[in-house]
Amino acid sequence: MTTSPNVSTATIPSRPGQPYPLGASVDEQGVNFSIYSENATGVSLCLFSSKRGEKETHRIELTEKTENVWHIYLEGIKPGQLYGYRVDGPYAPEEGHYFNANKLLLDPYAREVHGTVGGSTEPLGYNFESEADDRFMEMSDVDSGKVAPKSVVIDSAAFDWGDDKAPRTPMHKSVIYEMHVKGFTYQHPTIDGSIRGTYAGLGTPEAIDYFKRLGVTAVELLPVHQFSNESYWGYNSIGFFAPHNGYASSDNVVAEFKQMVKNLHEAGIEVILDVVYNHTAEGNEMGPTISFKGIDNKVYYHTVPEQPQFYMNHTGTGNTFNLTHSQTLRVVMDSLRYWVQEMHIDGFRFDLASALLRELDDNVSSFLDTVNQDPTLSQIKLIAEPWDIGSYDVGQFPVRWSEWNGKYRDCVRKYWKGDKGQAHEMTLRVLGSPDLYADGRGPGNSVNFIIAHDGFTLNDLVSYNEKHNEANGEDNNDGESNNESWNMGAEGPTDDPDINQAREQQKRNFLTTLLLSQGAPMFMMGDEYGRTQHGNNNGYNQDSEISWFNWNWDEKQQALFDFTSQLTALRQKYPLLSRRKFYEIEQIDWLRPDGSPFQPDDYANPDTHCLALWIDGARVGEQDETGQHSNETEEGASKLLWVLNSYWEDLPFSLPAPHKSRTHYEVVVDTTTGQIESGRRINVKTPFNVPARSSVLLRMV
Repeated sequence: MTTSPNVSTATIPSRPGQPYPLGASVDEQGVNFSIYSENATGVSLCLFSSKRGEKETHRIELTEKTENVWHIYLEGIKPGQLYGYRVDGPYAPEEGHYFNANKLLLDPYAREVHGTVGGSTEPLGYNFESEADDRFMEMSDVDSGKVAPKSVVIDSAAFDWGDDKAPRTPMHKSVIYEMHVKGFTYQHPTIDGSIRGTYAGLGTPEAIDYFKRLGVTAVELLPVHQFSNESYWGYNSIGFFAPHNGYASSDNVVAEFKQMVKNLHEAGIEVILDVVYNHTAEGNEMGPTISFKGIDNKVYYHTVPEQPQFYMNHTGTGNTFNLTHSQTLRVVMDSLRYWVQEMHIDGFRFDLASALLRELDDNVSSFLDTVNQDPTLSQIKLIAEPWDIGSYDVGQFPVRWSEWNGKYRDCVRKYWKGDKGQAHEMTLRVLGSPDLYADGRGPGNSVNFIIAHDGFTLNDLVSYNEKHNEANGEDNNDGESNNESWNMGAEGPTDDPDINQAREQQKRNFLTTLLLSQGAPMFMMGDEYGRTQHGNNNGYNQDSEISWFNWNWDEKQQALFDFTSQLTALRQKYPLLSRRKFYEIEQIDWLRPDGSPFQPDDYANPDTHCLALWIDGARVGEQDETGQHSNETEEGASKLLWVLNSYWEDLPFSLPAPHKSRTHYEVVVDTTTGQIESGRRINVKTPFNVPARSSVLLRMV
């Protein structure tokens, strides 16, 4: 490995240092640098000027190697120092090796990244100028040092957490708000313009007050690990320890992120990270050499056994991170622990989690076992997206894990659309999916959602039959085509008052179902006011008003927000709506419109479009996690009747009257009017009309 003629030959006092911990570790005298590569023939540490990061000031060859870890201790180095690595070894794609010392590489353990990732050809490890189809087989001699992102030395102990405490909201009591750091505050009218769209903006009193009024207990942030700039959503991570610097309003990215978490915790709001450990931004053989690929490609990625120049692509993004290798698994585990211990994160949602489970022969990897036994991770929320492009594993993760319940999403959409044959599954989904999670688990293992970032917004779900992704530049070929949506009679915006009224009622039906179902509800940023993406169901590259939160609401949007926030308050008020355990058969009844119990034929009947769940709080005599009996309060002892009528006509309903002393019901929720706890009462002997396509929650008084 040669030294650039522009690099200083002045020496920095050094000593061998230690192999662990990996990364750059600061003490009062200097910094210990260490990096793992078992197939490299040489490793050089490169230091850069701390102003713009373009000038390489020192290149130091590492001579110490312990257990495949290359390491050195440099005296006098301070926090803020920019650095990177050049790793030598064979450029032999046919053997799975893509070493190229011309490329500056990010430290996999970098706590902060300086500069942007992506947008230039210099990091490509192969001869980009070649026109050959297999040009990736020919090594590039272009140096990427000036444009490549740089790792930053960080003093993790410098931030004062004070008396910060994790809220530790039980999963079944959680209300999760999936959101984008930039998109949420970027157009906020009163937050200071210099911090809109940043971690600082998300930690402001204005943002936190909004979360409190909405009634969410946790924010689930779309990826904030350092990612390349090709995607707005951020599902192309490259720095598993570094907060994305594009969301920072200051140079001190880590401290700004920590302050955001601290502020949210003070308000009792948890922070869950959407994490992408299944693949990286380096893509396939035609992708850039930014970090792992150039450090030791065969260690960090699944390659095709017969043709190791190519990558296994379980994720649809070009590569798959190789968690069958102990070092790659170490990186992920160290990253998870770092975010919990140093950044005080409360949980993780694992993108395409099924891809994390695969050995080369498609057997389950050791990842789940490693996570399950970890004492740090046993204290936080673990949520799987239980599928990838090759498998659908809803209900199949271990007991420690909650899951995005895709079956809940699909069933609820079909039911309210009026599809036939949904009744039996619907009774399971609104009770927390005991068919999927009864084996040692509970309702909290089901993260119920109808809308997520990838798909229609709630407004668009009831406004479009087809996707309209022309703005993405892919001729409307991207995005899911099977959305189980229904435009209620017109494609997109309309002036028809009947259609608009029906759409608002359908939104309320979806929100009511979501927030009254057993399990952990999750809804997407903006659905509480009716955010639209104009029919775009795949806004991954839309860093625009298509994806940003709009704070200028009309009367209709304000009404939907008020309805949603009252629903979240209702969920907290009535313990029967968010139980720790599944309901037992004797504690509930499913009723027909005539008031009689459901029979097997009713569940199986494809034309069953009306369900009524009767919950008698007096039958539920168990303690919650605080030791309080669920029937010790007036709300806990309530008798609730929840009617879900997806039929296209009004239905008369006979109200159950099990107690002579209680002669009335109070209307708690009515999706036709949008009113919650209006005070309206109904005599049990009075015929009750359930309007078409509506949901009503009644409480016996």
